Amino acid sequence: MDETKSPMPTDSSLSSNGKDGDHQNMFQRDLLFMNSSLANVTHTPSSLSLTDVTQLHEGAAQPHPNSGGPVVISDGLRNPTVEKLERVRKWSINTYKCTRQMLAERLGRGSRTVDLDLEARIEKLIDLRSRYDNVTKLAQTLASQTAQVSHTQKLLGDVFADLSIKTPELHEEFGFNADTQRFLSKNGEALLRSMNSFTAGMNTLVNQTIEDTMVTVKLYENARIEYDAYRTDLEELNMGPRDAITLPKIELAQALYQQHRQKYERMRDDLTVKLKLLEENRVKVLQKQLILLHSAVAAYYAGNQQKLQHTLQQFNSRLRTPDTGLQSWLGEG
Repeated sequence: MDETKSPMPTDSSLSSNGKDGDHQNMFQRDLLFMNSSLANVTHTPSSLSLTDVTQLHEGAAQPHPNSGGPVVISDGLRNPTVEKLERVRKWSINTYKCTRQMLAERLGRGSRTVDLDLEARIEKLIDLRSRYDNVTKLAQTLASQTAQVSHTQKLLGDVFADLSIKTPELHEEFGFNADTQRFLSKNGEALLRSMNSFTAGMNTLVNQTIEDTMVTVKLYENARIEYDAYRTDLEELNMGPRDAITLPKIELAQALYQQHRQKYERMRDDLTVKLKLLEENRVKVLQKQLILLHSAVAAYYAGNQQKLQHTLQQFNSRLRTPDTGLQSWLGEG
């Protein structure tokens, strides 16, 4: 509005209905009131622009450091919706670039950054995780079967003990078998505790320790794809012409490239440290668990063998005892 060339309206400029002058006077009074409410704003009603009036009505206006400058809006009072839209826009661009990079790699048309040593260690970790998971499942199956066998042996021992009481003529025979089955069941419970401890340790190693490292592997791979995507963009722009239009794009691409390169290198260093710590922890955990499992299995079978040999000696001694019907019956067979 060019107010220096627009004279103030007079009574002779009123329309036939006589209301335009009243509206103009009300407008001037509002401007004077808003001007007096802002101590730091030195505009007069005749120097206020339409933009200034709108900002004053919205209450989001702040005076410029220079008292004679225009009224500006602070960056802290930006619309949250605009910021969300800006974040969505950046996310969409980043997703598009990464998707394009992944498709190019799968189709064999794009280049990718490869760390040979790190890639080999990641492949080894994936293979070990699969094998350890299989060991854990088999150990859980064996533990379940051992629990069933131990429970059955305990029930069988109780039945033999009951029969040894109710059949006096076979009291000793049923008694020997009852003691043997109960002993086997007791040893089986000790073996089962060791196997459950082994499976719990393997579960922790596979589903927590290794899984935590695998999460870092995924983050590293995402950072690598982003880095390659922005690297490819920069290479394409550098191969094109350089003029007033492309130079700002190249500078922006260079800044984004450096940003994602730093992120990629940081994730690579984090993954290298985690893989080293995992290797040390993996060896210690497996050494302990394997030794405990081996000791439990050896004690189970060694103890059972001793008990069975002792029981067999008792049976042989019982069979050699004279004046028994059992001995004559077996001799006749």
